[in-house]
Amino acid sequence: MNQHQKQKINHTTILNEILANDYIFQDIPYKEQIKHATALIKESEYILIGAGAGISTAAGLTYNGKRFTDNFSEFIKKYGTIYMKDMYTAGFYPFPTQEEKWGYWSKHSLLNRFLPPALPLYKQLYDIIKEKNYFVLTTNVDHQFYKSGFEAKRIFATQGDYGAIQCEKACHPKIYNAKKQFYEMDKARQNCMIPSYMVPKCPVCGGNMTMHLRSDNYFVEDENWHNMASHYIDFLEKMHGKKSVLLELGVGFNTPAIIRFPFEKMTYENSNLSLIRLNLNEAMVPEILEDRVIGIGGDMSKTISDLHSQK
Repeated sequence: MNQHQKQKINHTTILNEILANDYIFQDIPYKEQIKHATALIKESEYILIGAGAGISTAAGLTYNGKRFTDNFSEFIKKYGTIYMKDMYTAGFYPFPTQEEKWGYWSKHSLLNRFLPPALPLYKQLYDIIKEKNYFVLTTNVDHQFYKSGFEAKRIFATQGDYGAIQCEKACHPKIYNAKKQFYEMDKARQNCMIPSYMVPKCPVCGGNMTMHLRSDNYFVEDENWHNMASHYIDFLEKMHGKKSVLLELGVGFNTPAIIRFPFEKMTYENSNLSLIRLNLNEAMVPEILEDRVIGIGGDMSKTISDLHSQK
């Protein structure tokens, strides 16, 4: 396999087509699940973490409720509760001007990417796996893995970064750190808008910029993205045939083709793999995987804490 081929990753080639039809909620006492999961982690040679939005929610980065209403009251008042229900929904609002768009996104980025420190749940997770051969595949864009001690060369953030911006039409394959701009925008914002002179423009084509988030066909997969995709493939190759754990954290059905379905399929096809799935409401697992799969529902922060206490 040449370098160009290794840089290409297509999750549709490893989709699970069968196992989702075999889902069950395991009828196993919680303490037994923790004991089993702890043993699997201790015995493993490799650990592949697959993390979705649920882990950050469990860690405290909630997008709704008081955290939303307290921080985005001016936006709720201006645009209405129909459109401003939570931070996720608000991100899809069709802001009529670039000044309003960046008024919202600069605040969103600061609140969820730059201002939060490394959160305790993530630090406990790192302490659990830090001595293992590990890799992180995540759809999260809040940078918590990087802040919490995980090595950058072991993190493939497939869906972008709240701290970066790109050309709206992806006229060139480069992304830009926007930390300084977002802080300046946040200070200058009035009536949910930033001054026109602060609106970022593409340095190549002069067009509009947008957040570096995968939401359409213009998402920029820059050199680093492809390098990390290659590192992920390398890790899978090294892990093959070794006693390993797939540790899935807070992955639902918004983008199951990236983590949830491939993890099930890999476990089904490799007897050396075990799957540990932590999920608040969607911890069901394929019954056919029997004792090589653990599905733990409920509060993930408690589960991680309990696993940490057993390390």
